[in-house]
Amino acid sequence: MTAMTDELPEIQAEHKKGDTVEGFRVLSEVGRGAASVIYLVQDPKSKQIWALKHVKKRHPKEQRFLDQAEMEQKIASSIAHPSIRAIPRLIKKGSLLNTRELYLVMEFVDGVSLHEHVPGTMSQVVDVFLQTAQGLAQMHHAGYVHADMKPHNVIVCPDMDGGLNAKVIDLGQSCPIGTIKERIQGTPDYIAPEQVRRGAITPATDTYNFGATMYWVLTGKNIPTAMGLKNDSLTSSIDESKIEAPTAVSEINPDVPERLEALIHECVHIRPEDRPESMHAVADRLDMILGIVRAAAESTPAGDEA
Repeated sequence: MTAMTDELPEIQAEHKKGDTVEGFRVLSEVGRGAASVIYLVQDPKSKQIWALKHVKKRHPKEQRFLDQAEMEQKIASSIAHPSIRAIPRLIKKGSLLNTRELYLVMEFVDGVSLHEHVPGTMSQVVDVFLQTAQGLAQMHHAGYVHADMKPHNVIVCPDMDGGLNAKVIDLGQSCPIGTIKERIQGTPDYIAPEQVRRGAITPATDTYNFGATMYWVLTGKNIPTAMGLKNDSLTSSIDESKIEAPTAVSEINPDVPERLEALIHECVHIRPEDRPESMHAVADRLDMILGIVRAAAESTPAGDEA
């Protein structure tokens, strides 16, 4: 769940299986939120399967959902990376000056989130982390920050060769580097301190969110975040020194390699300048760690890898 959101009733699905929507045939409904419904659809001509996100404004205060969807498509279309979900098309409905609803034509990602299922071996987990970091690095290179990295937003899909592919989804909170948001946005268990005090959102923000994500995947526990210190009227004066240090990863999961544990704890430093210098640097270290883990696995009898 995303922090600091208004309580709104879910939008109701307007289309059912077999309906034709914007030239696509509806196969099923696959999800919904406060102002959106996602359908699994097929292009009758190409037979390609897509996810179609329908966002509708029922009240003026829901304009932000349309704005977020437009930004999501703008960002996704500017990034060409296999670990970032593609959103090739945006369809607006309404008048020229008053968009009432829109549809996002999104890449269909056939897998499960890291929140639902953690891969079975350490090498698979590190490989998923590496692919995710590479996708985020490309996003930062394009000038944007995801701003809501969490296990729910990394989908893991099997590939044709028996490996796993990671796909970063949900760019709804994404924004240009340096954005200062009007209200706190993020997920409480993964949110960076600068998000809580409404500071500038930078690549270092994703590094923190990603570090908190890796921590949860490997331990099943969340790190303490600044949301526990939040005072609605004084968010800029949060005493970040009071944020508790997370328990060492190895105390919870002794199978985690020392280098990976060190990287995770560096990623969740309170001060952005104390975190790794870039997501490229994080990816490089994960690549090295993956090599070490794979080498260790190859020297371990089958079935004994952590």
